[in-house]
Amino acid sequence: MRRSPATRKKQGEQQRPAAKKRAAKPGPVAAIGEIPGVTPVLAGKLAQLGLLRSLDLVLHLPLRYEDETRITPIAAAGGAPVQFEVEVVSTEILYRPRRQLLVRVADSSGEAALRFFHFYPSQQRLLVPGTRLRVFGDLRPGFFGGEMIHPRYQVLRGEMQLPQALTPVYPVVSGLTQATLRRLIEQALARENLDEALPAGLIDRYHLLSFRQTVTDLHHPRPGEDTGAFEERSHPAWRRIKFDELLAQQLSMRKHYRERKARRATAMTVIGRLIAAVLDKLPYRLTHAQQRVWAEIEADLARSHPMHRLLQGDVGSGKTVVAALAALRAAENGKQTAVMAPTEILAEQHYRKFSEWLAPLGIGIAWLTGSQSAKERTAAAQAVASGDASIAVGTQALFQQGISFHDLGLAVVDEQHRFGVAQRLALREKSRGGASTQVPGGDSEPHLLMMSATPIPRSLSMSYYADLDVSVIDELPPGRTPVLTKLI
Repeated sequence: MRRSPATRKKQGEQQRPAAKKRAAKPGPVAAIGEIPGVTPVLAGKLAQLGLLRSLDLVLHLPLRYEDETRITPIAAAGGAPVQFEVEVVSTEILYRPRRQLLVRVADSSGEAALRFFHFYPSQQRLLVPGTRLRVFGDLRPGFFGGEMIHPRYQVLRGEMQLPQALTPVYPVVSGLTQATLRRLIEQALARENLDEALPAGLIDRYHLLSFRQTVTDLHHPRPGEDTGAFEERSHPAWRRIKFDELLAQQLSMRKHYRERKARRATAMTVIGRLIAAVLDKLPYRLTHAQQRVWAEIEADLARSHPMHRLLQGDVGSGKTVVAALAALRAAENGKQTAVMAPTEILAEQHYRKFSEWLAPLGIGIAWLTGSQSAKERTAAAQAVASGDASIAVGTQALFQQGISFHDLGLAVVDEQHRFGVAQRLALREKSRGGASTQVPGGDSEPHLLMMSATPIPRSLSMSYYADLDVSVIDELPPGRTPVLTKLI
């Protein structure tokens, strides 16, 4: 699927040349550096915007639009940016309060001033009395009447046609002008294959615009179009872009899901007595919701491909005890578990709970954080590396250099949204260093259980976490005060 670049930078505005249609046969998607006229420096600027291919230019969509399709008399100018056709009356350089070029202009309805604080001598020579200009900008009240500060302008030489479409204003970076970007986008629109990628039945079912019409409308809105619908992203063209991007995201997530199913993990099929012993000693019975999600996690751990499951539940719903049961299942199968939390306070809470429940069963538990003394950290790291500690609880220190696991089979990540993808991957890679990570068919990866107390609507979790299986503890243990969640 086609996707627009994610990076959006601050905008810049320069003079827009008249757009010209270029007839060209669609060719293969070219790298930015292969486009005629794109120097290495310009390619670097474009790369900052995520524009690496010519097709990326097609999908580099405007932030807003300016209407250069009509001329407004000076006397009729309101609060919005307008375009005048005027004649220069006088030009002078002023030195108070700072050096500036002041150009007085007029049309049949009135006069205005153009003020430039940054200018070249060539501009002063160009803007002589009698020169006809087409000027675009905001007319603001000034000391000597209405004035425009650094307007965009072009000298009129004979009859010049007005543009037939609204002028797009694109995200740019410093050193990249709107004029350059518009020129490159026009070339890309003429070069690239804009044929439809979606099946006709899908387009008809959801009443979508064609891809060609979509990008044409977004880059060249016709005069009279509702610019508010474009800028508010409610226009049918934007609806098609949203559909494509969401579809591409879902396809990508499902692709990752299938790839994960093809990877190998240790099937934890050994069922010992540890879990039953812990459940007997708990001062309460698991709720029906806890039993349901534990059954889902238990089934995942017994499979030979890595579990990727998100466990949701309010604070106090009992996620930690379910994670402890998963760690025990790993221990029964001779595997280690890493439990990672974003803060030392939360990590310490998990360490105390796991020690209370599991240490009496002879399960070794190590505690690893960045604030430990060198002696404590070394002892904990040795226990994890040797396998004496079946469970390692800590913060980001778990995946830092110098920490290795004997045989990591399960990773539990609490408050998973507080960790980046790279951090979670680094923890997963720890399983590749152990001597006993080989299973038939290739390298083994640890099962991954992510937990979150942040309520996520099912529709959102199905889209944003489409590569995960999702379990929800939707029941609080008896006697717990209900959690009140507010959006502020």
